[in-house]
Amino acid sequence: MLKLSVVLATFNEEKNINECLTSIKNIADEIIIVDGSSTDKTREIAKSFGVKVIKTTNPPIFHINKQKGLEATHGEWILQLDADERVTSELAREIKQVINMNNDELEQYQRNLKKKKLFERHKKLLEQRDDQIGEREGEYDGFFIPRLNFFLGKFLRYGGVYPDGVIRLVKNGKAHFPAKSVHEQIVVDGRVGWLEHDLLHMADPTFARYLQRNSRYIDLIADELHMDKVSKDPLQFFNYYLVKPIWWFLLTQIRHKGILDGWQGILFSFFSASRFPRAYWRYLNKN
Repeated sequence: MLKLSVVLATFNEEKNINECLTSIKNIADEIIIVDGSSTDKTREIAKSFGVKVIKTTNPPIFHINKQKGLEATHGEWILQLDADERVTSELAREIKQVINMNNDELEQYQRNLKKKKLFERHKKLLEQRDDQIGEREGEYDGFFIPRLNFFLGKFLRYGGVYPDGVIRLVKNGKAHFPAKSVHEQIVVDGRVGWLEHDLLHMADPTFARYLQRNSRYIDLIADELHMDKVSKDPLQFFNYYLVKPIWWFLLTQIRHKGILDGWQGILFSFFSASRFPRAYWRYLNKN
């Protein structure tokens, strides 16, 4: 059995796919790309790396294609990435180290994490939103990776953006995407730990890129409001147009010190807060 499979779901990622694949080509025993019928050179660039490319449709909930990727792998462990993410050399070494540890060694590794308190606090916040993540005991079958998000020339470290833990390293057969929500983490049928080194997320190098991604995200939120049948009365209008955005902006700027990220941090908080009125407006105008 192969040791490590790397899987990506892509759509029109010709500007990102080369650097992403270059960052993991030396640690992957298998690379599988599920492509949602890209109209650019994504598949051609991917094939130049000798990877397996599966062409399919491009569903609104992108996790559907991520799940297809998981099901196509043969490795003992799976590293799931997005095309705009980069595995640093330090993270690559850590991944190789961790997937070759036994459970006792992994227990010790988790106890010695330098940012353990930060990681535990972040996981607690995620569980308040998503319910319990993984099991409390037993073998480690998945790992969060802390992620640094790039926004208009700077990696954001405040404003509640870091560590932005994402479960990306999982044992084959022990994880799946429910593919029901844009917010969901991969679900792990076992214990979930943390890796120490950061995954670089080159999310928004330009404002145009940010607006494009943000618009898709807001569409999905509007769809969720529709599915949840959120009220369209004046009270909810006031909630989504004033209460939620003001609360979120102050929370990220003051409590989470987003202002320490400079003008990028302020701008990121502002547009993050604006998702509430923008999504509610699109929901109100849905047929």
